[in-house]
Amino acid sequence: MFAAPIFRNYGGMIAKGQFEPVGFKLPLGLKDNRLVLAAAEEAAVPMPMASLIRDRFLAAIAQGLENGDWSEIARISFRSAGLEKAA
Repeated sequence: MFAAPIFRNYGGMIAKGQFEPVGFKLPLGLKDNRLVLAAAEEAAVPMPMASLIRDRFLAAIAQGLENGDWSEIARISFRSAGLEKAA
């Protein structure tokens, strides 16, 4: 699983604090996440991680990171931990 390109590529980029090139932009990821949550609600299936991802996407967008991709979750986590100053 950890040999998958998403882990190899994004993991290294995040570790370096490199957030470009941007893949699937946050607003599109948020839209897809909302669709997943709506389908899960309709089927009465809890999706706690999807809810957490939605909240992190919203936080990143609120911090002006909407042009980034899902890796911006790492950037807001860095900021929350005091490891990166907010822009």
